[in-house]
Amino acid sequence: MPSKYRPRLADIELERRLESAGAVVVEGPKACGKTETARQIAASEVLLDTDVTSREAAALNPNLILPGDVPRLIDEWQVEPQVWNHIRRAVDDRRKPGQFILAGSAVPADDATRHSGAGRFSRLRMRPMSSFEAAVSDGAISLGALLEGESASATDTGVTLEGLAEEISRGGWPALRDTSLSAAMQGVDDYLDDVCRTDVEAVDGVKRDPERVHRLLRSLARNVATSASGATLSRDTAGSGPPLDQHTVGSYLRALGRIFVVEDQLAWEPHLRSRAVLRRAPKRHFVDPSLAVAALEADPASLLRDLNLFGLLFESLVIRDLRIYAQHAGRRVKHYRDESGLEVDAIVEGRGAWGAFEVKLGGTQAIDAAATTLVKFARKIDTDKVGEPATLAVIVATGYGYVREDGVQVIPIGALGP
Repeated sequence: MPSKYRPRLADIELERRLESAGAVVVEGPKACGKTETARQIAASEVLLDTDVTSREAAALNPNLILPGDVPRLIDEWQVEPQVWNHIRRAVDDRRKPGQFILAGSAVPADDATRHSGAGRFSRLRMRPMSSFEAAVSDGAISLGALLEGESASATDTGVTLEGLAEEISRGGWPALRDTSLSAAMQGVDDYLDDVCRTDVEAVDGVKRDPERVHRLLRSLARNVATSASGATLSRDTAGSGPPLDQHTVGSYLRALGRIFVVEDQLAWEPHLRSRAVLRRAPKRHFVDPSLAVAALEADPASLLRDLNLFGLLFESLVIRDLRIYAQHAGRRVKHYRDESGLEVDAIVEGRGAWGAFEVKLGGTQAIDAAATTLVKFARKIDTDKVGEPATLAVIVATGYGYVREDGVQVIPIGALGP
């Protein structure tokens, strides 16, 4: 029996976008729930990855698969990219919103040559489930409310380090939420194997050695939540054979980005009061930290033994959650680093407000150090240009939500929501 559908924040976003655009493109990694989310509102569907007849019809004449009750779902549309221009034309002809939903787990190889969808298509990015969507968090502390100036307050949610290690290893994949932990981890292992063997080649037709892809994924996992350069990743891929060269690393990273397996966190570039030079390198993240666990052949027990790795993977989980909550509110998630070495893990900005967040597993000393960093950082920002921060907060693994005497808020991941 298939699991019951779990409501997603994307449900609301999809409905909202269909009210204003002729077609909505739902993009994201395989198995993150795009098709099931689209099915909650679609009135008819065509599944191009599994329906051979429909795919042959689309290859012959894409107009053959367009008639049907609306919104009409065209799933995995990128397997026949010529569908795009025919849908664009249909949207122009019909002159009504909410006609099509296009779901896809890869950016087509001819993306640059396709006719622009400007004014006709709205793009909705989906990721694996957030802690709130997976009911790991009760959402008592709203990111949206924090950015409107509200204060954090939450009781102990009962999340433990042991439970969090299991959550990071399981991931936010909807189909794996109701399985045993061992079955979920096997599912993530299989997912990563498919990425190495077929997915990364299928996206652009370039043959790649699965073992070399795996070496890069392992390198990315070792450097997760850092600003590791292409040169660093290249050196780190040395195994039984020579390391990948930087050109190859760049090619692989682009392919992995096109199938939404990796998602860089860009740098924030604010106006500063000082002459500090900003560092613009992105931070490296998988779309879900469970992929890093799989690439490292780790498990919850090994994370608990290596708190440094656990901390980086926890940061990556928090960034995944913040991205989902921020997108729901029309905001973006970036990071900050300058030449002095001052770093802030996440900056959430948009709609005239911004907030800064540090991520720590917990502990009084770690929270104190993170709060000191946030206060120091806030003093560097030219608030005449960007405004005062709506919140300075430390996101932690366990415990209570409260406001410190210095004004920095402490937010347990089990209470953070949209």
